[in-house]
Amino acid sequence: MPLCFAPAGEENVIKRIGGLPEVKQHLADLGFVVGGSVTVITTLNGNVIVNVKDTRVAISQEMAQKIMI
Repeated sequence: MPLCFAPAGEENVIKRIGGLPEVKQHLADLGFVVGGSVTVITTLNGNVIVNVKDTRVAISQEMAQKIMI
């Protein structure tokens, strides 16, 4: 299931990250790595604010669709 469909407040484990190598590297730089945990804090107009590695990060809906949990 893509991260953009995850319910708020529930901790999830990242199973797979899709996209071009540049996109994967950008997400890895933000802390999104396979096996890592991510919690959706809120969703606003499709954009997602998440807690990853004890840091709040806002990502677009397009990016959130590439992160499978």
